[in-house]
Amino acid sequence: MSTTGASPFTLAVSAEMVFVDLPFAERVRRIHARGFQVEIWDWTRHDIDELAGLRDEGVVYSSMTGYVRGRLSDAEGADELLSTAKESVPVAQRLGIPRLNLHGTGLDDRGLPVRPEPVVTGKMWLTARSTLAQIAELGRSAGVTFVLENLNTAVDHPGVPFATAADCLALVESVDSPHLRLMLDLYHAQIGEGNLIELCRRALPFIGEIQVADVPGRCEPGTGEIAYPAVARALVEMGYTGPVGLEAFASSDPELALARFREAFTP
Repeated sequence: MSTTGASPFTLAVSAEMVFVDLPFAERVRRIHARGFQVEIWDWTRHDIDELAGLRDEGVVYSSMTGYVRGRLSDAEGADELLSTAKESVPVAQRLGIPRLNLHGTGLDDRGLPVRPEPVVTGKMWLTARSTLAQIAELGRSAGVTFVLENLNTAVDHPGVPFATAADCLALVESVDSPHLRLMLDLYHAQIGEGNLIELCRRALPFIGEIQVADVPGRCEPGTGEIAYPAVARALVEMGYTGPVGLEAFASSDPELALARFREAFTP
């Protein structure tokens, strides 16, 4: 891969994970100044007026967490997820954010499920599918897309239901709405499933965004075992030109981390 041309993908960087010694608004500015869109997580932890004001400086936001509490697996949790998703939509609209991220269940500050559910029953699958159908309708009426993210349970998120890319894809396919898509996180998929290029090929019609970090360590491409330049070439050959988000910590220098990310995803 080379940095001599423009990337065929829309590249974004999570402001939650780089330049972490800086105030959040300054992280956003740094990412924008280097030509990337910006991703955020829980909007309730940020000054939305401040983030909205940064749009006047040209900042473009790519995605954010699309709920505050709730889960997919039971009626009470589903009601809470739907309620907080509705609260999240006006924030996304104000920030111009097109994709709102979901997980199988609510996560705490350490990324652990608020209520672990290591065993998923048939009833839970049906409840999750029904909830996501309602989420898709909310997205349609609001003009946004909700994206369901796969997570790994071996290292970062033990006890999360509907965690694998295969699980998330099955749910997204069953709803089959353009306003519900897959947030395919290749870091999590490498730990949980592997075979990343074929996974991308299988999921391609339903991908809303791809997120990346290397394994092990969850740092930028080039610091671990994933051949991200090969993945990028395969994505181009498949015809994928959508968003790719760096959801990774900087192994050392954040500037170097962003440069490595751009290089990996620029043919």
